Amino acid sequence: MSRARVARRIAAGAAYGGGGIGLVGAAAVGIFLAEVQLAKRSVGGGRAPVPPLADGLYGMPLAGYPMDAPLRLAMLGDSTAAGQGVRRAGQTPGALLASGLAAVAERPVALRNVAQPGAQSDDLERQVTVALADRERLPDVCVIMIGANDVTHRMPPTQSVRHLASAVRRLRTAGAEVVVGTCPDLGTIEPVYQPLRWLARRVSRQLAAAQTIGTVEQGGRTVSLGDLLGPEFLANPRELFGPDNYHPSAEGYATAAMAVLPTLCAALGLWPESDRLDASRDEDMLPVAQAAAEAASAAGTEVTAARAPWALLKHRRRRRLPASTEPARSPSEPRRAL
Repeated sequence: MSRARVARRIAAGAAYGGGGIGLVGAAAVGIFLAEVQLAKRSVGGGRAPVPPLADGLYGMPLAGYPMDAPLRLAMLGDSTAAGQGVRRAGQTPGALLASGLAAVAERPVALRNVAQPGAQSDDLERQVTVALADRERLPDVCVIMIGANDVTHRMPPTQSVRHLASAVRRLRTAGAEVVVGTCPDLGTIEPVYQPLRWLARRVSRQLAAAQTIGTVEQGGRTVSLGDLLGPEFLANPRELFGPDNYHPSAEGYATAAMAVLPTLCAALGLWPESDRLDASRDEDMLPVAQAAAEAASAAGTEVTAARAPWALLKHRRRRRLPASTEPARSPSEPRRAL
């Protein structure tokens, strides 16, 4: 069965209360779980430094210039969204995206990161509740990175997509734009060997495609993280993985943030490129399921809703991120009150 059809079945099961539509057969799951345990031991039990606190205000104006009201960015998801694997706040994806967004918007960005290392998609309900708790400080845009733990913990994909779609719906209802970085390609984790590498790539890409359908149908946009970093991930694993060989390094997070930033800015109407298609970059308008399947195979690909049942498949030009900065406090925007 094609990836597009599998993704559509999973998304339909999520929307209509279907059960555990499997991604692989029972025998394959047994091999998968055995290899996962070996891989976890190979990366030191999955241990990595506690993610640094990156909440704060980014893009402070020069002295003497008035400060515009900050844009509010919320990060939700798992350890990738939290920035596990690096030691400086400015190296986390939230800080990198906040700095980049501030540079493009030419106004400060208030970052709040509610992501939880080890989280699965069923934790998104709690995270959204936290992100929306202060009605006076609702986020303008949210970035969600989730899915890897759903695969390794065998969460049924229909359940995974259902939780994600519900989170996107709640955030959109609250007035926030939503960008989802879909499930990364777990086949790129260095200690993972065959047959797990093939199985991991297959199941994570199928989940990523289903996540795209569920997100787009709720009015969000997706960016395919795929192997997180494109061809350089496999070419330079020592540079782009963190010390535990499992989470991205500072360079890895920067490359992933570069892929997400254009879509983040476009969602807020800040990117110079419109949503018109550029045939020279193989952009197209496709049925949602087909666009989702193609995006899952190409890291950095954006899928945006068009007239149902169609979606735009975009390959936005990336721009290098500004130098990473640590969060700055502001008397009118206390760091802990974000």
